[in-house]
Amino acid sequence: MRSRTIRIGCASAFWGDSSSAVPQLVKKGSLNYLVFDYLAEVTMSILAAAKLKNKDMGYAGDFIKHISPYLSSIKKNGIKLISNAGGLNLEACRSALQKEAEKAGVEFKIAIINGDNLKNQEEKLRKIPVADLDTGHPMPDTIISINAYLGAVPIKRALEEGADIVITGRCVDSAVVLGPLMYEFGWSTSDYDLLASGTLAGHIVDCATQCTGGNFTDWQMVPGFDDMGFPILEIEKNGDFIVTKPRDTGGLINKGSVAEQLLYEIGDPRAYIVPDVVCNFAEVKIEETCHNEVKITGAKGYPPTETYKVCATFQDGYHLSIPVVIGGIKAAEKAQLIGESIIKKTSRMFREAGYLEYTDTHISILGTESIYGHNAKNLNPREVVLRLKVTHSQKEALILLSREIAHAATGMAPGLISLLGGRQTVSPLIRLYSFLIPKNLVHITLDINSKIIPIEIPTDGGYSLQDDSSALSFPEPSLTIEKEVPLILLAYARSGDKGDDVLIGVIARENEFLPYIRASLTTEVISSYFSHVLKGKVSRFEVPGISGLNFQLKHALGGGGMASLFIDSQGKSYAQQLLDIPIGVPANIAEMVLSK
Repeated sequence: MRSRTIRIGCASAFWGDSSSAVPQLVKKGSLNYLVFDYLAEVTMSILAAAKLKNKDMGYAGDFIKHISPYLSSIKKNGIKLISNAGGLNLEACRSALQKEAEKAGVEFKIAIINGDNLKNQEEKLRKIPVADLDTGHPMPDTIISINAYLGAVPIKRALEEGADIVITGRCVDSAVVLGPLMYEFGWSTSDYDLLASGTLAGHIVDCATQCTGGNFTDWQMVPGFDDMGFPILEIEKNGDFIVTKPRDTGGLINKGSVAEQLLYEIGDPRAYIVPDVVCNFAEVKIEETCHNEVKITGAKGYPPTETYKVCATFQDGYHLSIPVVIGGIKAAEKAQLIGESIIKKTSRMFREAGYLEYTDTHISILGTESIYGHNAKNLNPREVVLRLKVTHSQKEALILLSREIAHAATGMAPGLISLLGGRQTVSPLIRLYSFLIPKNLVHITLDINSKIIPIEIPTDGGYSLQDDSSALSFPEPSLTIEKEVPLILLAYARSGDKGDDVLIGVIARENEFLPYIRASLTTEVISSYFSHVLKGKVSRFEVPGISGLNFQLKHALGGGGMASLFIDSQGKSYAQQLLDIPIGVPANIAEMVLSK
């Protein structure tokens, strides 16, 4: 147990992140821990398919590739590694890492944490029965993967057993940071405010360079995108922490860039639920302490729920995406005509061949602001990309479509330039199925030094969603509205996905701007603005600590993830679209922001 500050660097936000992170953080970070996040819902289905083809696969191979050249330096500097790279094959991941360590002439105690993978309990879960969190539907027949989101306690226990490297399967992203903090500082499972602070620290860095200037609203201010600095946490025993990055690296850390990440994909900021604690981030403060450094305080915690969230993936037919470049006068009109004609023609051919109809079709014209729907401007472009995305229950039907699209080059409107990437491949359509189960039904074990150690998880948290999940309400002041300015001059914003939902965080650049933003961005306004994609309701949550608002748009991604036919299937552009919306302000504020 230590009383000093702990330094933790994050080297991966997803499977496929940059290989530049590990050498940068190992050489320049002066770290105690290096953590990696690889697993998303779609990733789990990809790993499941890989393991079916090869029993030695099913883990995030990037982890091995990225750290192998630096194992000697990691050992020499005493850096401990925590990663969820194990995916669906933790043993194979550990074995691959051990082989690389032997080549490097170094030894590590490598622990793996089992228990999240519930695929072998599928029939038991069906008998409970479980129900989808959103729809209430029973578990579908074509399940590919079933994984519970584990917490930080097993990681803490692995470190107590002397692990140098901890490999987990599915866990909440922030657990790879919270686990080391519980171990180093002796935080107990009932130190809820501290657990909430550690969870927030993990959440801020779990998307790596998204808190150091990546995806920042003021992207023009960010230097060195070619050498982005990966984030480093400096955490104190009382839970306060600093976010920084290695010196002489690109990127930008300020109140805005970190506040955007604070709200990223968290839903209600007063009831952010992870296995170890329910977090309240509404009153969190972000203070710029020096250049490229902010200090974060004020997280609050409540007892956890008695359940784990479980995410399963299942196959629901097949999908095909076809991008076609079209040029010339009225390019967008030609693209729309070609897309509709191809769908009509192949639908007729399906009937003749005895195939079923398409289960869904979607035509997008890239270059026409198609993501904006009714908010789009009429640009009259002379070069566009027709993006035709379809789903079908029969693979053979989509193979027919992939062949027939070529006919458009000689038999439809002029100007078809090319099929980008050639003939496209038909792929399985993967959907997400989420549910809750009691924690006592998930049996977690630690495997280290040839020992299997059961991990006991407290199951008596008792938090109820009704306790603290409603939005805060503020009296609306009397506002003087004289002019309108675009939201981007008043606020930062970032958006992302949670399944089929979109979360949009909006943070006022100055505290005095917030009442005007709040008055303009009502749930009714947001519902109308995104009506071209929105199928559910909009909720708005107040975040007074950072003068922010967080919006949740239910069913706004066309199914989300790999199931969505939208261009933006993960909601990344929704905040960018919103930044154009006009906000009513007094003349003095308009003059202030327009003069900058």
